[in-house]
Amino acid sequence: MNRKNFSLKSSLLDRELSFLKFNERVLYLVEDPKIPLLERLKYICIVSLNIDEFFEVRVSNFKNLYTSVYSRSFQKLYLEIRSIVQKQYVLFYKVLLPVLQSKDIKIIDIYRLNREQFEWAKNLFINDIKKLLSPVLMEDNHPFPNFPNKCLVFIVNLAKRDSLFNKHIALVQVPSVLPRLIKIPDVLSEYKYSYILLTSLLITFIEYLFPSYKLYRCDQFRITRNSNLFLKENIVDIREYVQRSLLLRDLGSPVRLEINSQASSQLELFLQKKFSLSRYDTYRIQGTLDLSTFIYIYNSVDLPNLKFPINKSSLPISLNYQKSTSSCFFRYLKHRDILLHHPYQSFRLVINFLMAAAIDPCVVAIKQTIYRTGDNSELMKILLIAAKMGKKVTVVLELMARFDEQTNINWSFELEKFGVDVLYGVLPYKTHAKMALILRQEEDGVKKYVHLSTGNYHQSTADYYTDFGLLTSEPKLCDDIDKLFLKLTGSRTYAAMDVLLYSPLTLYDNLISMVREESLYACNGKKSIIMAKMNALVDPNIINELYRASCYGVKIYLIVRGVCTLRSGVANLSENIVVRSIVGRFLEHSRAFYFYSNGQEKVYLSSADWMGRNFFKRLEIAFPVQNEDIKQRIIREAFLLPLMDNQFSWDKRDYDYNKIRSNSTERIFSVQDFLMREYGSWLIR
Repeated sequence: MNRKNFSLKSSLLDRELSFLKFNERVLYLVEDPKIPLLERLKYICIVSLNIDEFFEVRVSNFKNLYTSVYSRSFQKLYLEIRSIVQKQYVLFYKVLLPVLQSKDIKIIDIYRLNREQFEWAKNLFINDIKKLLSPVLMEDNHPFPNFPNKCLVFIVNLAKRDSLFNKHIALVQVPSVLPRLIKIPDVLSEYKYSYILLTSLLITFIEYLFPSYKLYRCDQFRITRNSNLFLKENIVDIREYVQRSLLLRDLGSPVRLEINSQASSQLELFLQKKFSLSRYDTYRIQGTLDLSTFIYIYNSVDLPNLKFPINKSSLPISLNYQKSTSSCFFRYLKHRDILLHHPYQSFRLVINFLMAAAIDPCVVAIKQTIYRTGDNSELMKILLIAAKMGKKVTVVLELMARFDEQTNINWSFELEKFGVDVLYGVLPYKTHAKMALILRQEEDGVKKYVHLSTGNYHQSTADYYTDFGLLTSEPKLCDDIDKLFLKLTGSRTYAAMDVLLYSPLTLYDNLISMVREESLYACNGKKSIIMAKMNALVDPNIINELYRASCYGVKIYLIVRGVCTLRSGVANLSENIVVRSIVGRFLEHSRAFYFYSNGQEKVYLSSADWMGRNFFKRLEIAFPVQNEDIKQRIIREAFLLPLMDNQFSWDKRDYDYNKIRSNSTERIFSVQDFLMREYGSWLIR
């Protein structure tokens, strides 16, 4: 079998539908009364953000392939989207909102405010909000404004009071700086947490923007635009190019129109024409446009009993950096490896590792890749400290990390100010590998230490993304990482690796070879097992190889959190393949691969999902785990324990996902809860 066995269009449809299925699994958590109330609200907001990004990134590609909106595949996708959106709003308004109200978290209709509260709201509009609004009165010769991506716009029907038959349309864009939810001051409310919607406030007092006009109707709409950025060939200055591209991102081609459900059909047709969209691209919303608005409640309400308990992530007792010198840190790593499993074990140790390197007088150089890191990253500040202390610091910074481009551009300028060598990888490939290399002068020469990870150098996401990180001084692996950095920073000569696999050159072919090796063992009647954990599985060649291995008798266990286009459990195709998806408190983000290999048990950690972009369009790594104790830990925590989960796990059969439920004799088991308990007791005293 080969890549041509898959239809590009059908596999793309499968991918998009699989992404939507993942969001259905997230919405299932909203229905679970055992999950704290505000966490359920957060899941609603996450789905809204996910669907927004889906339109911004994926729908435009889909529309380019299916040029007709009347195609069966196009309509199938849009029906699935509508089903999710409708379910979202039902869950919010019929399920969550009444329970929020019962907990004295009130979203109050503006016409239910008492006189004092109403006066406060009116003054807020007149004194603070009004000055930020710039209404546009549409005249015959006035072009329709090019509203930016995802902004909220009010469209008002009005007429001059001295000429009521001469009607006009006015447009009012709501600035993004205005909060969509406004807390009523405590002194005016009997409830600690009471809010009004900005939209209600504007609808009620928008007439103050038009003192000479009589208002007849006020509606709202929101436009979503294509937000993809693409690199051109022969770019001279990539940073300047990305900066200029970001200025235009918010004005990409329209892909979705949301309007309030009470809007007239004439207005709907008018807006569709202005934005060149069809009825299939239009969503009438019965409620607030953009439910992610309500994340403000999650962030502002201080009621711990309505949120998950704090996860007390731990540090290894033997490496309490605060009680030891930087040289102690490296002495420890010289003789043993450390595996960290975030967020159960603290990302603080990674920060401490880099701080030790920054202040250690024997460290001569630090090399680091950065994909996502955050605006106020402690890790990046440590790299600045290292440069100030005379270390040779090199950062390979990915400027095309989607929606983090500006953050990374800002850091590139800051790093350069401190003398850091900032490079942008090998175009046109994205640098998605997560690795840090420390070069330290010791008695027996320069010693290398590395940190390699399945996830980003981002402290915030490390608190709720599950990822593995390895700290090691293993010579072959460190030498391979050094070679890869040389390749990223200028050397274009091919350097053979001893143990490291990397894309776009060796990772894909080696994965195919290891899958085929398991098939060969199965053909010879030997035990053969493949286990893999990742975010997404869509590459058609890999899927074909897994199908073939299943038919040969290889036992295959896949834990794929998100998109998966492999059809599992199908007779004579994939009956030996089990696919599970765990959707719970933490976002399952780690990538790990296991091949039984006739008892050798090969275990790899990786930055790559099994997708074409990871294999052929990105710089990714997969590194073998040699230490036997660490290898067995990964087998247990990445594969065996997740396969036991019967609380937040889903089983995929063919195209469908079914919630795994414990029977009356089984104990309820959540791998995330189990690991939190296991590592939560392993604290520094």
